[in-house]
Formats: sequence, C-alpha cells, structure tokens
Amino acid sequence: MTRVKVRCIVRVSCVFPFFVSLLLGGCIESRGGPIAYDVREFPPPEATARIAPMDVLAITVFRAPELSAEYRVSLDGRIEFPLVGDMHASGLTGAEFDDALTRRLAETYFERPDVSVEIRSSTRRNVTVDGSVKRAGSFPVQGPMTLMHAVALAGGMTEDANPRRVAIFRTIGGRRQAAAFDLASIRRGQDPDPAVYAGDVIVIDGSATSAAQRQLVTAIPLLSIFRPY
Repeated sequence: MTRVKVRCIVRVSCVFPFFVSLLLGGCIESRGGPIAYDVREFPPPEATARIAPMDVLAITVFRAPELSAEYRVSLDGRIEFPLVGDMHASGLTGAEFDDALTRRLAETYFERPDVSVEIRSSTRRNVTVDGSVKRAGSFPVQGPMTLMHAVALAGGMTEDANPRRVAIFRTIGGRRQAAAFDLASIRRGQDPDPAVYAGDVIVIDGSATSAAQRQLVTAIPLLSIFRPY
C-alpha cells in the first residue's frame, strides 16, 4: 500500500497591510502566527494628529525644488526620501518629522536646510482595508464602525481569503500596535465584533496580500501577549 504524504502549504502572496501568511504559521483558513488573538485591551487610537501609514506628506525643501514633492508613507510607516534614504515617519507629528528630516539633510548635502512638512492626506480620517478583499482602499469613518462593517465596505473577502487570520494595526501612544481576529468566529457570534477607528489598517490573509505586507508582519517577533511594536 502506497503512503501518501500530505503537507500543509502556506501560500506566498504576491500591502501596508503582508506575509507568508498574514499571521504566519499554520495552514490556510486556520489561526496562528505572531500577532496575539483574544486581546482584552486594544484601546482606541489617540486623537493627536500624528503621521500614519499610507498618509501623504507634502514636503518642501526650500532652494531644492527637485526634492519638494508629495510622499506617501509606506504600510510599515516609512518614507524613502532622496539623498537621505529610508526614514521612519509613522507615529511622529509633522513637526517631529520636519526636525528629523532637517537633521538628516544637514548631515548630507545641505547647510542649514529649511524644511516644511505638511500632512496633506491622512488615513486618520479613514479606515484602510487591504489584503484579500475585493476593493482594497481607504474608507471614511463617519460614525461607529466594526470590523465586519469595514470588510463589507471593501466589498467583502475574495475567494482565497482566510477569514480566520485578520489583523488590525493601530497607533496608540505614538507606537504601532497590532491584534489578530477570527472573522469566521465573529460571524458565527462566537467572538465579539471589535470596534475599528479612523486610522486603523485592517489586513486580511490570503494570496492577494503583497510583499510589503508580508515583510511588515514577519518583522514582528513571536508574542504570547499583545504588545506594541
């Protein structure tokens, strides 16, 4: 009798928003990975105007028009700026990022650089839904919203989505934090439907996720409890 070995294959996606699997570990349509489930304390984001992933910044460097442009913050909260390279932006105020960029430019080619940073478009007025959904994007938050409502705004999940591995990324106290949710259990009424807020980034596991999203989640260490990263 021939033995057939069956192996679990984790799909590698092609966002933000993300992984060998969104929460890494286990087969498709299963829980698992480094982001904690059943988080008891996942507070709302702060009201302070801080830079968030996917925000658009209007950066002006006086006497350097070739550097003055709009820059989009990546899903992992960074900006690739000419001459200085990769810079962390998420969680900073516009003034704090202005100071950081001014220092970096002063270390390279500029003497007393004059920089202006404006948050031109902010996801803090929207919730961003990415990964294996039919219409990924940012949607305005005009009142109380839950995870299921946000996914519905994105047209629902694609056929290859894993509803049991859904992550919400949120900025709390100036730091990015994350928690995992099982949308299948939520739909059955076994788990509560969590509130989502403007500024949240929701990513649903599946083959429609991107390399940028995968890199973000794989950078998170294995955790047994929820903590900021």
